[in-house]
Amino acid sequence: MTQKIEIEKKILSENDRLAAGIRRLLKDKKIVSLNLVSSPGSGKTTLLEKTLVALKNEIKMALIAGDVQTENDANRLIRAGGKIVLPIVTGGACHLDAKMINEALGKMNLDGVQLLFIENVGNLVCPSSYDLGEDMKVTVISTTEGDDKPLKYPAMFRRSSVMVINKTDLLGYSDFDMALVKNNALQINGNLKIFELSCRTGIGLEVWYNWLKSLV
Repeated sequence: MTQKIEIEKKILSENDRLAAGIRRLLKDKKIVSLNLVSSPGSGKTTLLEKTLVALKNEIKMALIAGDVQTENDANRLIRAGGKIVLPIVTGGACHLDAKMINEALGKMNLDGVQLLFIENVGNLVCPSSYDLGEDMKVTVISTTEGDDKPLKYPAMFRRSSVMVINKTDLLGYSDFDMALVKNNALQINGNLKIFELSCRTGIGLEVWYNWLKSLV
């Protein structure tokens, strides 16, 4: 058991070293970076598609799309108008790490980029432990999930700066309690910024877009 802990610490130490270098690089280039995390099906890719369409003429964006086995999400983002999109297929790994991001950035032309989105693998456990050099983590949940999500995955919500609650158009079709999920999240992290929106109907998206514009 002791050996396993030491190995894990060594891996995370190397990850943190690489993440610090990524953070310096992005800061030097004045690029704001967001690491989007969620369970599968919460709507990360759809939110990014909508964002690309809405802000393509206002913000120069780059995107890294992580997936376990396919490049489907990256291809969706390209079809939505993404000009700088790079897929990372982890081959089974349940998260992205700083080494993957460092290699991806080396293949991208970041000249003039203002905003970098990193779409992490759909998982609320493993990605919480890995710093990718981002400015902040954005956790996306949806009203089709349990309102106890923050209590079940506290590490992710504790390390996030933003919580996006998607699929608000489906409120009432389940027992999801909006007030309760926000209260649960704020118990874990009282500084969370919370967005309520529906990618399908567009409700709340303008507030999200304005926030992104304020960042850059």
